[in-house]
Amino acid sequence: MKFDGKAALVTGASLGIGRAAAIELAQHGANVAVNYRSSEAEAQEVADEIESLGRKALLLKADVADQAAVEGMVAKTVEAFGSLDLFVSNAAYSDRQSMIDADMAGFHRTIDVTMWGAFYGVRASAMQMIKQGGGGSIVVVSSPHAALAIPDSMAYNMAKAAIDHMMRTAAIELVGHRIRVNAIYPGWIDTPGERKFFTEEQLEAGGKALPWGRLGRPEEIAKGIAFMLSDDAEYMTGSIMSMEGGVMLPWWSNRADGEM
Repeated sequence: MKFDGKAALVTGASLGIGRAAAIELAQHGANVAVNYRSSEAEAQEVADEIESLGRKALLLKADVADQAAVEGMVAKTVEAFGSLDLFVSNAAYSDRQSMIDADMAGFHRTIDVTMWGAFYGVRASAMQMIKQGGGGSIVVVSSPHAALAIPDSMAYNMAKAAIDHMMRTAAIELVGHRIRVNAIYPGWIDTPGERKFFTEEQLEAGGKALPWGRLGRPEEIAKGIAFMLSDDAEYMTGSIMSMEGGVMLPWWSNRADGEM
């Protein structure tokens, strides 16, 4: 098994991509710390599934925008599992309004969770991996929003662009410690979080309009995350894996309506 005996921490692991990633890592042998902020019942379901696979699970309630709380999660993971070998920065928050109409509390919350939360997690996990002396692997869940100026998403666009450069900087700073840092671009994925912005009818219609003809599935992204964390990707660091169903292809983004 790819991660037999390894200890992982996944932020935002109660729902969507984080949930799928936590379960995928457990399926490949990892013990997994499941971070959540408010979805306790769903987080418990993830932990139960991990344990049903014969692995250990640890529930960690914390707001990733709180640096001390993130550092505490890392310490609790090591206390429970003996080490921290794999870290997935997945937790995010997004409000969608135009720049001039934006509620600034939501704007700041988006930056605090999506950018600072990712930084706190990468930093704390890297410090622990350096202390252990055996290397490690980190994946940051970024987004096409980092590269595409999607309207009504300025704070989220800014935060995702920032964590891309954070990832690359961390990768070069940590390479001497044999700690790999990479990122992944999920496209439009069918997660509970999308219901904050769209109805079921809008999601169905939107999926059909995508180049691949459907929304992505969290389990698909989880497999990409697991690959990057694994020794199969040992020669990969400072890189971005794009799993977005063709959303960023120029032929699609520039096509006339109705053209294929």
